[in-house]
Amino acid sequence: MDKFYEIEFLHSKPKRGKTKFGGQPDWITEPEWPISKETGNPMRFICQIDLTEIGYGKNNAKFAYLFMTEEDEYVDGTWEADGGENAIILQPGENQVKTENLKKGPTLYKMVKKLFKKRLMPQSFECEIELTEKVESIDLENDELDVRNKFNGEPVFIQGEEYPSNEKWNLLIQLDATNVPFYVNFGDAGVGYGFINETESKAKFIWQCM
Repeated sequence: MDKFYEIEFLHSKPKRGKTKFGGQPDWITEPEWPISKETGNPMRFICQIDLTEIGYGKNNAKFAYLFMTEEDEYVDGTWEADGGENAIILQPGENQVKTENLKKGPTLYKMVKKLFKKRLMPQSFECEIELTEKVESIDLENDELDVRNKFNGEPVFIQGEEYPSNEKWNLLIQLDATNVPFYVNFGDAGVGYGFINETESKAKFIWQCM
């Protein structure tokens, strides 16, 4: 069985240079903020991952930064690995998407109640995490792997097996949009999957929904 690292989202602010969700990226080289192919705007920052903490980082890249386009108006292709609307930036590394040297940009948010507002309002979100190392196990009743937020391990596809290409890919991150303390749009009850290749020189992202 493959081991993985289950993600627990904490209420505390992360220390600089640690794996985290939201806030602003702690770049270890120059900023490489990916740009939406359709809108030309900066993508939304989701998280940064210390690769050495989860069993990767044996080669050049030590950190991974996950982004996805999110606009007020619908933008197609955020679910595609090469649609130009999401990106996993590896540092150090040579990335294949358009980027700009931006120190700050759009980040995660959650919807909260505010005084004198009838509707929930967006509020910037940032948190540190705690990792628990576990071993993949089969759910005997449903004969399937559990869907959960995790790094490494085996992907639990909800719409059939789908990898970025025919190249060999390993799971980097799996995110269940219905079980996170922030807003992220992976469609209807969707799950996002980040992958890294065997040489840890490329990373790609996709999502699937019900």
